[in-house]
Amino acid sequence: MTSGRAQLVCDSLVCERGGRQVLAGVSFTVSAGEAMIVTGRNGAGKSTLLRVIAGLLRIASGRIAMSGGEDDATLAEQSHYLGHLDAVKPSLSVGENLQFWTAYLGAPHGAPILPALEAVDLAQLADLPAAYLSAGQRRRLSIARLVAVPRSIWLLDEPTSALDTPSQDRLTGLMRAHLSTGGLIVAAAHGPIGLDSARELRLGPPAETLS
Repeated sequence: MTSGRAQLVCDSLVCERGGRQVLAGVSFTVSAGEAMIVTGRNGAGKSTLLRVIAGLLRIASGRIAMSGGEDDATLAEQSHYLGHLDAVKPSLSVGENLQFWTAYLGAPHGAPILPALEAVDLAQLADLPAAYLSAGQRRRLSIARLVAVPRSIWLLDEPTSALDTPSQDRLTGLMRAHLSTGGLIVAAAHGPIGLDSARELRLGPPAETLS
């Protein structure tokens, strides 16, 4: 995990997609143990911002840096990105899905997955084909990746989507535990996600199409 002085710094970010300026001059800093909620109407660039930080989209200008993190790891390698799609393969069991992701994300060979499944209340379904999961259960399986492979930065896009109240409370507990160990959270959300101390970054309306 990061040191107490770790900071995610985004300075004057500009991102263009399809000839449209989606992000224009976005700047913020999130320090170890802090959470920031990104809000704004549809199309304002909330998901784009998370994907930019995760290294999935290029920026036109500006700077993204992680200070005080892991010197030998890229920003993407220090981040977990939880997007709208749960990335669950239906033909694999619940446990096999998580085993795939832990290996893909660089966990040591044979790393146990049961604690992560227990954290999202899916341990009893470890051998069930993922095709039989409900939308909420698939979301919880995606969240299990955050627990199975520790990374400093959690980038969460509408993380409570499809979750019932007990599952939302469980997620809140996981986020608070992550912050308590010096983790950082940047979450895009239309409503509260249970972190009362989180700062808010409100993005404006989408820009006009560039000429």
